[in-house]
Amino acid sequence: MRMARTIALRVLDAVPTVLLVLTLVFFALRVLPGDPARVALGEFATPEQIAALHAKMGLDGPLAWQYLTFLRDVATLRFGTSFVSSEPVGAMLAQNLPYTIDLTVLATLFGVVMGLPLGVASARRRGGPVDFGARLFALLGYAIPDFYLGALLLIWLALDTGLFPISGGGEGAWDRFYHLILPAFTLGVIKAAFLSRLTRGALLETLGRDFVRTARAKGAREPRVVYRHALRNALLPVSNGLALSLLSTLSGAVAIELIFNRPGIGTMLVEAVSTRDYPVVQAGLVVFSLFVVAVNLLADLLNGVIDPRIRAAS
Repeated sequence: MRMARTIALRVLDAVPTVLLVLTLVFFALRVLPGDPARVALGEFATPEQIAALHAKMGLDGPLAWQYLTFLRDVATLRFGTSFVSSEPVGAMLAQNLPYTIDLTVLATLFGVVMGLPLGVASARRRGGPVDFGARLFALLGYAIPDFYLGALLLIWLALDTGLFPISGGGEGAWDRFYHLILPAFTLGVIKAAFLSRLTRGALLETLGRDFVRTARAKGAREPRVVYRHALRNALLPVSNGLALSLLSTLSGAVAIELIFNRPGIGTMLVEAVSTRDYPVVQAGLVVFSLFVVAVNLLADLLNGVIDPRIRAAS
C-alpha cells in the first residue's frame, strides 16, 4: 500500500515537469528557423502552394489552437501525422522505439556487468595493479566519446575482421541480437568506466566506516565484510549513478544509431529535424522526456529497496 502511494505521488510530481517539457518542445520548434512547408516544396514554391500545405499540415491556425491540438494528440498517444511521409507518428514510434530500447537495455547491462565487479575489485585492492588498471580504464572511458569509440570498433570488428555486421537492425530475434551486440558493447564500455569509478569511490568510503571495522574486529572474513556489509551500503549512490547512466545511454544511443546506421528513435529524430517534421520531432522528444521521468521514478523506488530508511520516510 505504501509503495503504491509512493509511486502515485512520484507520478503526480512528474506531471508539471512533463507539461513544461511539452510546452518547451512545442514553442522551440516554432521559433527555430525553417518552414516545413518550404522545406517540403522546395525554394521555388509559390506562396499559394505554401499556404495550401500549411493548411494541410495544420499550421495555418492560431498558435494557441496548434498547442492545444498538440496536447490532445499527446494525451491520446496519436501524435499526429508526419509532414514528410504522411504516416501516423504513433506507428513510426512503434516501429523505431523497440530498437532504441534494446540498445539502451543491453548497453546498460554490459555496463553493469563490467563496471560493478571492476569497481569492487579496484576498491578491495586499492593501490595495486588491479586498481591502477581499473582507474586507467575509467579515465579512458571518460575521455573517449562514444561516437569515436563506435567508429573505431566499427572499423576494427566489422569492416576489417567481419565479425559483426556493418549496419542495419536485423530481421528476426537472433539476427536483431547479432546486429545489436557491437553497438551495445560500445555504449556499455563507456557506462562501465563511469560505474566502476563510482562503485570504487562509494565502496572505499563505506569500507572506512565504523560498522565495517566492527565486522572485521569480530573476525568476519574479508569477502563477507565487502559483499555482505559494505557493498549494500555503497549501492545507494551507485543506484543514483545508474539512473544517470541510463539517461546518458539513451542520449548516446542517438549517435550510436547514426554511426552503425541502425533504425531507432535517434535516427528518426535526426531525419525529422532536417526536414522540419514537427510531429515526429515532438513525439520523439516526448518519448525521451517520459523516459527521463520513468528512470527517475525507478531510481527512487530502487533507493527505497536498498535503504529502508528512505522507504519508511516516503
